[in-house]
Amino acid sequence: MLFEDTYKTIAAPAEGVFRDRGSKFIAYLFPIHSEEQVKELLSQIKTEHPKARHHCWAYRLSPDRTVFRLNDDGEPSGSAGRPILNTLLSYDVTNILAVVVRYFGGTLLGIPGLINAYKTAVIEGLEASEIIEKTINDVYDISFDYQDMNDVMRIVKEENLQILHQEFDNRCRIGLSIQKTIVNRAVGRLEKVNGSVLRFLRTE
Repeated sequence: MLFEDTYKTIAAPAEGVFRDRGSKFIAYLFPIHSEEQVKELLSQIKTEHPKARHHCWAYRLSPDRTVFRLNDDGEPSGSAGRPILNTLLSYDVTNILAVVVRYFGGTLLGIPGLINAYKTAVIEGLEASEIIEKTINDVYDISFDYQDMNDVMRIVKEENLQILHQEFDNRCRIGLSIQKTIVNRAVGRLEKVNGSVLRFLRTE
């Protein structure tokens, strides 16, 4: 699983709503590529819904099915975070945060009712999403001397590398996103450029 070259995620944030016996469950789905984003998004949701009883969530990062976190936020153990995560797994989507905000309606739903509610709210959100396939890329930062610009740009063009940012001065810097399947070859070629320095930043 780990060496697959593509993964599925959502193209943009989406929402889903499920109601049961007066309780309202609002699912917010976000495409993410780091844990830092999770903290920001969770605090944003809590600010938007200060009166909600629970803010339960789960996220997946990377195609590796063992990379996830979940939180029941006060609901009975296994009744919220786990069904949210399982829904992401069953749709085979990753690099995604799902937060379900619950407004309590006065009637206890029981564990099966909660599992169904949290799962269904996320399904509603996913059904409203555009699910896209992305390649797994490694992000590198390369610095090199200005006179070697042509050599670097030729490799970028021939290997079809995506430029994320660039700074041109006496010493130039470019951020590159390189598809996982060709990373060894492309990095090997870039390292041969006179005086170039490559730094691996992250996988996304």
